[in-house]
Amino acid sequence: MTRELVILAYSGGLDTSCILKWLIQKNYDVVCYMADIGQDEDFEKAKQKARSIGAKDVIVEDLREEFIKNYMLPGVQMGLVYESRYYLGTSLARPCISVGIVKAAKKLKAKYISHGATGKGNDQVRFELSVYSLWPEGKVIAPWRLPEFFERFQGRSDLIEYAKKENIPVSATPKEPWSTDENIMHISYESGVLEDPAAIPPAKIYKMTRDLQQTEDYPCVIDINFEKGLPVSVQIPSNQEKALVITNVVAMVETLNKLGGQHGVGRIDIVENRFLGLKSRGLYETPAGTILHVAHLDLEAYALDREVQRIKKYLQDKMADFVYNGFWFSPEANYTRKCLEQSQDIVNGTVTVQIFKGNVTILARKSSKSLYNQELVSMDVSGGFSPEDSTGFININALRLKEYARFLKQSELNK
Repeated sequence: MTRELVILAYSGGLDTSCILKWLIQKNYDVVCYMADIGQDEDFEKAKQKARSIGAKDVIVEDLREEFIKNYMLPGVQMGLVYESRYYLGTSLARPCISVGIVKAAKKLKAKYISHGATGKGNDQVRFELSVYSLWPEGKVIAPWRLPEFFERFQGRSDLIEYAKKENIPVSATPKEPWSTDENIMHISYESGVLEDPAAIPPAKIYKMTRDLQQTEDYPCVIDINFEKGLPVSVQIPSNQEKALVITNVVAMVETLNKLGGQHGVGRIDIVENRFLGLKSRGLYETPAGTILHVAHLDLEAYALDREVQRIKKYLQDKMADFVYNGFWFSPEANYTRKCLEQSQDIVNGTVTVQIFKGNVTILARKSSKSLYNQELVSMDVSGGFSPEDSTGFININALRLKEYARFLKQSELNK
């Protein structure tokens, strides 16, 4: 009997290692797919572990540059922030990984793709909607939604016990069972003791950023250059005559992560609304993303027309929802993305930021072309502005307020 081929989105962690073994026991051939999107992972060790469990093969693909160029930096360009706080580090990674795993499935003529996302979370939706958009004829095996799997494994403690029984080495323990998702943009932490929103996170849980008490005692000032809303380079002062200029996107993000991490930038601890309607508590570290978003927001205010900026704010909030909920490849997201990208045609220039003690502070900004008119706004010269015009402007706007005041007075008299 021919064993059908499954491509498993494999992380090397507890869930997917156990799922790998479970799929093999269900009589599937399994090829593990690992996307290198900048996570701190010993890929060779993970490959060896997957093979020792029984994987037919292990594919490791370096997608760091693709993730940054096609997902992370466009996320900055579009201003994507979910519920005003979360920079979508995991959400943006899922469509990137989906492209890679679907390519592998098509190349190997696999029938199924499988993943370790839980039945309560967002990732199952993001992953599967992306897969079906890219590979409509494909099929997905989601163990955490299959009764024979989730009735056997109620949670991480059951998986840990299963791993021990099957001699699967895992790093999670009953004492510290929280889950992490890591890439070059961020690290997220959830589950375990973190599921109680009232619980203070365990000491030293964070990996990318220092506690404020351990941050540097001197600020770091850098210039970030943008073209059409996309960060294209970072200039860092040097003891030499010329500043260090970084243009390679991977090096740029890694450098900003290091600088931001040294100064404790980019930590948040939030309760968010999942797509399924549940609320969840998550911890996030996004040093480079935080720095780039703050700088980009400032340059936009400098460059964009006021009404365009307000319409863009509405569209970027919609786009953030699309990305969070797994609709990166949807027609509505494609349309909204084009609108947002068009708004960025004039967002060109340099923003000078100070990174210090958990804060990203804007010091200055400049652009060769801008709607900012220094003479027109100056308090020292007229710049072509006629002050008497303000009288009519104020009178017209006051008309509505006077009528409302008259209405209130009349209402009081009629009581």
